Amino acid sequence: MNKTKIEWCDSTWNPVTGCFHKCKYCYARRIAERFKPFDMPHTTTDGVFKGINDLATPIITECKDGKERVCAYPYGFEPTFHRYRLAEPQQQKKPQTIFVCSMADLFGDWVPDSWIEEVFTACEKAPQHRYLFLTKNPKRYKINGYVQSDNFWYGTSITKEKEMYLYNYLPACAQRFVSIEPLLEDLQPEKHNLLFKQVHWIIIGAETGNSKSKVIPKKDWIEHIVECCDKYNRPVFMKDSLIPIVGENNMRREFPWEQEG
Repeated sequence: MNKTKIEWCDSTWNPVTGCFHKCKYCYARRIAERFKPFDMPHTTTDGVFKGINDLATPIITECKDGKERVCAYPYGFEPTFHRYRLAEPQQQKKPQTIFVCSMADLFGDWVPDSWIEEVFTACEKAPQHRYLFLTKNPKRYKINGYVQSDNFWYGTSITKEKEMYLYNYLPACAQRFVSIEPLLEDLQPEKHNLLFKQVHWIIIGAETGNSKSKVIPKKDWIEHIVECCDKYNRPVFMKDSLIPIVGENNMRREFPWEQEG
């Protein structure tokens, strides 16, 4: 597990890395490809490479400074199961809010059912933590089942108005949230009242990085979402990337578990 600059969690934990989504704004792909070693042999099943990798032990590489270190992304952004990381939550006794698989989509269609089940089992073995899962493929929650627990939070990513329907796939009897990051257009949230009635938390953030095509959200796009959150008494967390747009004094950084009771 690693400390993180992601403002809405304490740590990230990546038992699975990599993704087959082709999001042009993906920060995770940029990081993984940057630290990918050259000419790494793939893991196979029955001698056949299936586009995903399964590692029981870490891969050690020699760095430019001559020291050997664990290679975090041995296959770049190809989906990879790092089994040797499964025990990490148990090793952290102090309760933390953990973003699970910040460098992957654990619920992508390419992920084997067994990977998801093993990650859930690892979380259950360390119930002192709060686990946040986030996916662009929330229908997989219902296909694979999910752990119903107060410390398991299930989320989906939304960037455009046409994706607003995705919240319908979030588990009905669970803690649910939506991450609107990056906000790429006016989502017309007033047309989607059920979203704000059915989810427990909204996160908003802008696209980051230095891309020339980067979308900078308009202030009223953000205000429309916040107004709907207030209408339905839903906590909202605004990431630091919004400070240049709304101003520090207008930032909202609310956590639902701090409002309980």
